[in-house]
Amino acid sequence: MIYRLIIRKVLFALKPEHSHDFVFNFLKILFYIPGVYSLISLIYRVENKNLNTNVFGLSFKNPVGLAAGFDKNAKVFNEFSAFGFGFIEIGTVTPIPQSGNEKPRVFRLKEDNALVNRMGFNNDGVECVVERLKKKYTDIIIGGNIGKNKITPNEIANSDYISCLKKISPYVDYLVLNISSPNTPGLTELQNKKYLSKLLSDVQSSNKKNHDKPILIKISCDLNNQQIDDIINLVEKYKISGIIATNTSSKRENLKSDSEIVGNLGIGGLSGQPIKQKSMRIISYIKSKKKDLPIIAVGGIMDSNDAIDFLRAGASLVQIYTGFIYTGPSLVKSINKKILSS
Repeated sequence: MIYRLIIRKVLFALKPEHSHDFVFNFLKILFYIPGVYSLISLIYRVENKNLNTNVFGLSFKNPVGLAAGFDKNAKVFNEFSAFGFGFIEIGTVTPIPQSGNEKPRVFRLKEDNALVNRMGFNNDGVECVVERLKKKYTDIIIGGNIGKNKITPNEIANSDYISCLKKISPYVDYLVLNISSPNTPGLTELQNKKYLSKLLSDVQSSNKKNHDKPILIKISCDLNNQQIDDIINLVEKYKISGIIATNTSSKRENLKSDSEIVGNLGIGGLSGQPIKQKSMRIISYIKSKKKDLPIIAVGGIMDSNDAIDFLRAGASLVQIYTGFIYTGPSLVKSINKKILSS
């Protein structure tokens, strides 16, 4: 309640990236104070063995995670673990640092509880991120979301994913191949059978030789059934551990906001409430085709009821991002309590 009435108003008075940076800097300072981590944990964590979830060989304290994109550079994953998450996914990380697309590149659609972003894999590079991961003190599961640099052609994208995998694998519990962000030119083409078969084959081969971590792929909510069928077949063929469904949408559907205002924002991925049904459809379809395939649901989870909807649709775990921004940290606790009471 305090978040929605006061804190969100203050944060939303700032530009999205400025408010994001402000929160990160504030938390870094706040958590230097002795006892703050324990206090925040006491307020937000829900400890109950009935929340424990085993998925693709890993034991999660609860099924609620922070999606990739929020802590791209692994700056605050330790601090954020105090807010009750069962897992946190850092990244997307690329082999070499890149600044991403020109600003402004993140926009709020308040009427829709949504965001539009065209960040473009802005990150500090895998080597810098690894140095931060080495300072992990939280005991929750950490995922590493990896991608290719903008300048890397799709024909040799595999080398970027393998480079990241080799460097980050020792410091994360699972890996995600981001092949679906609409904000890196040509990246979504990697979901097509032509590229995906070679990518999964090469990455899994390297993974098995090195650290043998669970590998997942993150797919778009704009895929058709034939594309999903192709992905499921390749996931099965190369023994991929699971699918994250879904990434943001390049389309502008199910919006209440003025169409002219939305059009003026330009290109970018739509996230939040408007894509819930698109994500739900894909999860339900995947489950109808392959019941035992683990799915992490993300996209449109704005409250605890949304999370339950995705879990009932067949997701093993859920992740939040836009819902976390609009609702605040209490969302994690409310989802976990809802799970226990359902």
